[in-house]
Amino acid sequence: MTDVFTKHSTFTLERRYPAPPAKVFAAWSDPETKAAWFATPGGQHSLDFRVGGQEVNAARGLVFTAEYHDIVPGERLVYSGTMRSPAGIITTISVTTIELESDGDGTHLVLTEQGTFLDGHEDPSWRVQGTGDWLDQLGVYLAG
Repeated sequence: MTDVFTKHSTFTLERRYPAPPAKVFAAWSDPETKAAWFATPGGQHSLDFRVGGQEVNAARGLVFTAEYHDIVPGERLVYSGTMRSPAGIITTISVTTIELESDGDGTHLVLTEQGTFLDGHEDPSWRVQGTGDWLDQLGVYLAG
């Protein structure tokens, strides 16, 4: 036996934001705006927001790289991503879908992520917590 193993996990998180879908979408699509709520202070963030474009978020030695596969303005984003450890080891591979729907004077956001977690470097519960935290940061940004 080796220490090599794989975990699979799918989770869905939902949030309601007090802003119309166009504003919520802009918070994902504009590089400066996204960095304001998504990037870790002192880290590095870049965003090439288009189908085939990449996003990189690096902090504390971890590097998340995403590639956008589907973009429907104001409605949907689909991207795949990898997380690398400080040693450069791929710890997770994921596919994420963000759906935005008008909800009165605000937006209902549904995020679904399907992840493959490799060799015990990351636990699915950590990803749920971290993703929830940055969705909450988006809420703070939109409310401010």
